[in-house]
Amino acid sequence: MSYRRIIYVLGAVVAAIGVSMFVPAAVALIYQEWSHAAGIAVAGLVTIALGGLAWRVVGNQGELSTREGFATVGLAWFAIAAVGMLPYLVTQDIGDVTNAFFETAAGFTTTGSSVLADPGELSHGIQLWRALTQWMGGMGVIVLGVAILPLLGVGGVQLARAESPGPQPDRLTPRFQETAKRLWFVYLGFTLAETVLLFAGDMTLFEAVAHSLTTMSTGGFSTSPRSLAGFNAYSQWIVILFMTMAGVSFALHFRALRKPLEYTRNAELRLYATVLVAATVVMSIGTWGGEVATTIRDAVFTAVSLVTTTGYATADFGLWPGGLQIMVVGLMFIGGMAGSTAGAVKTFRIGVLTNASRADLRRLIHPRGVFVTRFGREAVPDPIVESVQSFFLMYMFLFM
Repeated sequence: MSYRRIIYVLGAVVAAIGVSMFVPAAVALIYQEWSHAAGIAVAGLVTIALGGLAWRVVGNQGELSTREGFATVGLAWFAIAAVGMLPYLVTQDIGDVTNAFFETAAGFTTTGSSVLADPGELSHGIQLWRALTQWMGGMGVIVLGVAILPLLGVGGVQLARAESPGPQPDRLTPRFQETAKRLWFVYLGFTLAETVLLFAGDMTLFEAVAHSLTTMSTGGFSTSPRSLAGFNAYSQWIVILFMTMAGVSFALHFRALRKPLEYTRNAELRLYATVLVAATVVMSIGTWGGEVATTIRDAVFTAVSLVTTTGYATADFGLWPGGLQIMVVGLMFIGGMAGSTAGAVKTFRIGVLTNASRADLRRLIHPRGVFVTRFGREAVPDPIVESVQSFFLMYMFLFM
């Protein structure tokens, strides 16, 4: 394994992160937050210098092997979290190294956990950086690197395979670099559309941008300590719509731009929609009482937020009945479709696991029968079934 090739890619990705820091620095200037603008810019320059040193001096260009691809992606998340905390530390908005690293890692991985009681106390520049970390991490920083840095000259497929949220990368074109660009085109388009719609409601332009960045990434960082409960029903319904879309495969979105019927033909989308509807119905019944519109809206919002692992909230489900709280935890494991920005196991794997278990039970009853695991109308090859089962076993092992 060539460590110089790995360092080469890591350096390029870190340098790209440094360049992105100048966006919140510019926003800080707009809001006349002079010291914060300077601090974020300094953090950006330091990050670019570190990345450039690794990229141009230490690293070595070349085609990545599959093993090197996995190593690169794994190390990249640590590297970008380490440099991504610099704006917090330099500006002293989060002065503690542990807290700054935590907030940055939660941002880039779109986990959404936070050390902040009130994000609104941060400067505008740092608030935007906090949201931007989730937006970049949502589609995958490595995929972004493959899309916009063709000078890498490395194996894009190897990086994509290591980064892919599904059993294998969904390629729209023969070259993965072109596929990555198209996925980012859809991602950016949805983000801009949500920004416009939220700005038409009760959000300021800054709030609309910040929430669009963290909705499409299914990250859940908000500018308000009350999350989306601090905004009106219109804004909540808009966020529900785009959280749902963020949980759908972006490759499917791209195909549906030309052929809308692609949505109706996708078995994973049907399963994803079924889970959302079923969860909404159960939550609505379990929390029935008070104003009907609010009850239904909170149920829909909570179901979508949990399944897509976004983490926004409009209701305190810690006050819900115990049975619903168990359901809340269960929904967090499902996730959106493979190829979406949602986390968790993914509905494709849930569907394959369910159908494979059914086929195994039928084999026990009919030992001489031949049973094929299917998802929708398509047969699922045994290697993919085994891969899904291994993934789920490892996922649950890490959870325990």
